[in-house]
Amino acid sequence: MNRLLLLGVLLLMPRFAAAAETLLPRPPELEPDVQFWIRVYTQVSTNEGLIHDQHRLSVVYETLHFDADTPASERARRVDAERERVEDILKRLARGDEPRDEDDRRVKALWGAEATPSQLAEAASDVRFQLGQSDRFRAGLIRAGAWEAHIGEVLANLGLPAEISALPHVESSFDPYAYSKVGAAGLWQFMRSTGRRFLRIDAAVDERLDPYRETEAAAQLLNYNYRLLGSWPLAITAYNHGAEGVRRARDLLGTDDIVRIVREYHSPSFGFASRNFYVSFLAALTIAQNPEKYFGGLARNSEPGFDEIKMPATASLSALLHATGVDRETLRSLNPALRPAV
Repeated sequence: MNRLLLLGVLLLMPRFAAAAETLLPRPPELEPDVQFWIRVYTQVSTNEGLIHDQHRLSVVYETLHFDADTPASERARRVDAERERVEDILKRLARGDEPRDEDDRRVKALWGAEATPSQLAEAASDVRFQLGQSDRFRAGLIRAGAWEAHIGEVLANLGLPAEISALPHVESSFDPYAYSKVGAAGLWQFMRSTGRRFLRIDAAVDERLDPYRETEAAAQLLNYNYRLLGSWPLAITAYNHGAEGVRRARDLLGTDDIVRIVREYHSPSFGFASRNFYVSFLAALTIAQNPEKYFGGLARNSEPGFDEIKMPATASLSALLHATGVDRETLRSLNPALRPAV
């Protein structure tokens, strides 16, 4: 059955509920990681980035700043050079060399006097760059107003925690047209293979680009993850890593403790993004619950209302425009799942 959405009235925006401690725990052992992501999301823009340790996120060696028009190749060159410089410092310190200058002393102080040579040598292989996201996160908070009411309603209908409404901040910055480098799409960033379990995805229709339908699919997937894993930290981690992958981690370690899993589980596929998915979600939730604290006053987008018309048959675009009185671009924007073939 074909669907057509038409512009109507505006609806009210919801508010984020307070975090449920029992359902979405915030272990103190992971607090430095949460604070790292709050910093990335609120203090460091996409024209900046952090050189840091990929396992001990509280260890940040340097903040890099780029001009807005700096080419990507030049950014990459600067990141590589800074990463190599920090690696060289750590290798020298691991050999027992005395700090040569203030930079060396600063890097050594980040690890503390108790750091062993083996720890410093290992740290030299764990230096990583993280691009800032503050401008994207702020834009996402503004965009989120358009879909928060629907997301809240869908989650409530399935009995899922209202706090999950913050997850698209991590996935797409609430951009319904977002595409990742690996082919994930939409507000909730479904891959084609996963999306086809819940959505229509073909040459004519890609429901990943419909924020309403993709929200319903994401809620179903998260509900499945929770029923399989029995824990919301694991269910949310599985949204990134896959339910079977998280179940393997749980069974291998013999625990559903999210701290132990992100700290102790090692697998080629369980990389930085998977290890940090739950803590980055907690960071996004913290900001979304109190955006004024981090960004000041924001004028949120209002949710566009619409009428849904069931089409008994196909119709030409010109006939639809004439019959509805809606201009072409509005019609297109209200039906984002319809592909160019339609």
